[in-house]
Amino acid sequence: MTQDSRAGNGDAASPDHYTHDIPADRQAVQGSFRLAVGGAHIGLAVTITALVVIASLWSLHRALIVSGCFAAWFVLALAVVHLRGGRGWIAVGRAYVATFGWGDYITP
Repeated sequence: MTQDSRAGNGDAASPDHYTHDIPADRQAVQGSFRLAVGGAHIGLAVTITALVVIASLWSLHRALIVSGCFAAWFVLALAVVHLRGGRGWIAVGRAYVATFGWGDYITP
């Protein structure tokens, strides 16, 4: 086995390493969430544009069906996030990213 160069080698050092790494992990997750929200905004804009095209070329009825599918997906995602412990605006943001986050894949 190799020796750890940090002071307090052993089991007592583990909680310190754990609490030391938590802020870095949280910053990484928050950074990826910020990027995903930008993609979700693009996905929402593309969805609205597609709904306007569908409503103008075909019928309002078909546009309402497509928008209802997106609304159902958002409600399902919100329910899943809520069941997994998300509350308030954080849950809404996660459901928003789950619904429209695909917009991140169509940007360069």
